[in-house]
Amino acid sequence: MTETQPTSDLPLDPPLDPPLSEEEQRVLGALLEKQVTVPASYPLTLSALRGACNQTSSREPVVEYDEQLVEQVGRRLKDRGLLRIVWSDTGRRTLKYHQVLDEVLGLAADERALVTVLLLRGPQAPGELRTRTERLHPFADRQAVEACLGGLAGRGLVVQLPRGRGERDARWRHLLGASEETPAPAATAAEGPVVLPEDRDDRVRAAYGAVAADYADTFADELAAMPFERWLLDRVAADAVAAGRPVVEVGSGPGHVTAYLAAAGADATGLDLAPEMVEQARTRFPDATYQVGDLRRLVRPPAADGWAAVLAWYSLIHLAPAELPDAVAALARPLAPGGRLVLALQTGGPRRVHRIEEWHGHQVSLDFVHHDVAEVRAAVEAAGLGDVEWYRRGPVAARGETTERLYLLAART
Repeated sequence: MTETQPTSDLPLDPPLDPPLSEEEQRVLGALLEKQVTVPASYPLTLSALRGACNQTSSREPVVEYDEQLVEQVGRRLKDRGLLRIVWSDTGRRTLKYHQVLDEVLGLAADERALVTVLLLRGPQAPGELRTRTERLHPFADRQAVEACLGGLAGRGLVVQLPRGRGERDARWRHLLGASEETPAPAATAAEGPVVLPEDRDDRVRAAYGAVAADYADTFADELAAMPFERWLLDRVAADAVAAGRPVVEVGSGPGHVTAYLAAAGADATGLDLAPEMVEQARTRFPDATYQVGDLRRLVRPPAADGWAAVLAWYSLIHLAPAELPDAVAALARPLAPGGRLVLALQTGGPRRVHRIEEWHGHQVSLDFVHHDVAEVRAAVEAAGLGDVEWYRRGPVAARGETTERLYLLAART
């Protein structure tokens, strides 16, 4: 099969001027999707449109818009001629939202399906697009997807991206607005390579050992107030139960994530570098298994051909970016076929590295690294993992968070 080459003679003028903002992309993508998948309730009310924008499935990244924001975006799109606000008179008059982007761009049904999914999930490979457009338009095969993408590229609506390191297939993105992460600020880039102390592992072990009890008091029940994280962990547990294989969390801390997976039915084990953390986990959550261990030396489970899932839940936050590829590869190796690697990290912020000297009332010397989304994805792809999903959410002020959070899932194929 001949791979479609990137289009080099794109039109000078963008298809939409000005380009769509991220919020405008999400609103139009949600309307395009729901018009096909739930026609009986379309056009959408403001509340339904907000729910469509914020849903946690088939969206990358997951967002949390309020009705005021959605209403403001809807009015901007109306002023641009890309959306109509209509009245529904079914007992009481209600404003509803109807997109006309497909009319403005003259999209056929197959083109409309691809644009919808690209708006909602960002750059994707043809195989991913074929799977994710099944409810919108039935493409006969991958070649049909590529032919449609080629037609859209000829009209300046999409472009094929250069194939990244470790990628088997080049991805495509729409040209209706920005869809990749924004580059890191110049001030961050100017910091140069991240260099951590040679005794970093000893500092990490000592810091977590010192704060173990207080840390556990703070975070042992945090999942009760984290619906997105629970949704993600429920998926991991359900897949593990269906596969009949165990899961492991590396860097399990006070053990609450491992315990949550176990309570959901998974055969779950937690590993942590600090013996004091393992003791906290065993005391607080005796129904799960906890051991002292290093994530870079993870092995297969004794009674299975591999792990159904390996979770590094905020356990790579003390590694330098240059260490990510080796660490991710070490976590991917013991996965079973079809098993998933699940990462949770901090990202963004004005500095790559944040050092703290006081933590939970104890004196420590500990560096936290804010990892770049593109670097994490590159490390995952270099490890040979595919079917990548990633979600990015803003900081929750009520939890004292100051940085964005990245959640990434990838499968061993």
